[in-house]
Amino acid sequence: MNDPKVPVTLLTGFLGAGKTTLLNAILSDARPGRIAVIVNEFGEAALDHDLIETAEEEIVLMRSGCLCCSVRGDLSRTIAGLIARREEGDLRFDRLVIETTGLADPGPVLQTLLVDRFLARMTRLDGVVTVADAANGPGTLETQFEAVSQVAMADLIVLSKTDLVPPAQLRSFQERLRGINPSARIIPADHGKGAPQHIWGLSGIRPEAAAADVLSWTVGADPLAGLSGMTPAAPASAPSPHATRIETVSFELDTPLEDEAFDRWLDTLIALRGPDILRVKGIVFLKGLNKPFVFHGVQHIFDPPRPVPDWPTGDTRSRIVVIAKDISRPALQRSFDMLRARVTPRPGARPNQEVFPK
Repeated sequence: MNDPKVPVTLLTGFLGAGKTTLLNAILSDARPGRIAVIVNEFGEAALDHDLIETAEEEIVLMRSGCLCCSVRGDLSRTIAGLIARREEGDLRFDRLVIETTGLADPGPVLQTLLVDRFLARMTRLDGVVTVADAANGPGTLETQFEAVSQVAMADLIVLSKTDLVPPAQLRSFQERLRGINPSARIIPADHGKGAPQHIWGLSGIRPEAAAADVLSWTVGADPLAGLSGMTPAAPASAPSPHATRIETVSFELDTPLEDEAFDRWLDTLIALRGPDILRVKGIVFLKGLNKPFVFHGVQHIFDPPRPVPDWPTGDTRSRIVVIAKDISRPALQRSFDMLRARVTPRPGARPNQEVFPK
């Protein structure tokens, strides 16, 4: 399928995790075509451009401060400027990479790509890549909620500095990451080597995604790992206070849903707790349709749903993943009970009393 939209990859990771090292590796790989890069940093010190092999790529530095704060205006203008120069023939690039500051929450960036009319028409999210430092990452997860959020919202987690820790510590860290985000793929990368070929085409919402891609994006590399009812993979060590604020739950229904039940569930979830929904994604079968559709949202902003035309015959299961902060597991389970159409509200009760009990 010929997609005219520019694919956008969001590169996140906490301070010192190795985003620039991975970016160098990405730019040295010619397979994905020409890449335009937007680099943002926190504070007054400008980025040392010698760290980035500009080669034939286009590097744009945003100096307006933290990307998560200035994203609404500055990011829109920067991308619009790049696309305008491409259309005028001044630039040639096939895809766009946005490297965020280590303090950035990915949510506002993802929302900007959807709510800005120009960007929604001209770009599409290709994936969220988070670099996790195997040496310092465990401590960062303990102290910085932004790092937990970056892991929770990732489609792909790239482990850096794996050579600096013993195997047992590395396995423990991987299990902690899986406990936060069971659906993300985790790969090691020594100074970025071996990672670039896994960076692209991560989002299951992209037009050319096949059924297998959509399934992997929704439930993870292991289709059985994230679909254990309401029980996600447990971390090997005790979770940090920041990690316990994140709940990632996967849910599966064997039979097609009533469209009214699905709409009611999603509308209620977003209306009552939209700001706390980091990401929600899934494959949904509705009664009366012979193929499912894939959907994806960040807080209360959603991509247009996309049908999955090559879905295998006979599989009518719906699979939904919710990544949320500060919502208890029983509350999310009650929400899914509503999706099952098993909730019968008490007379006079408000929706949040039934769906999100305290």
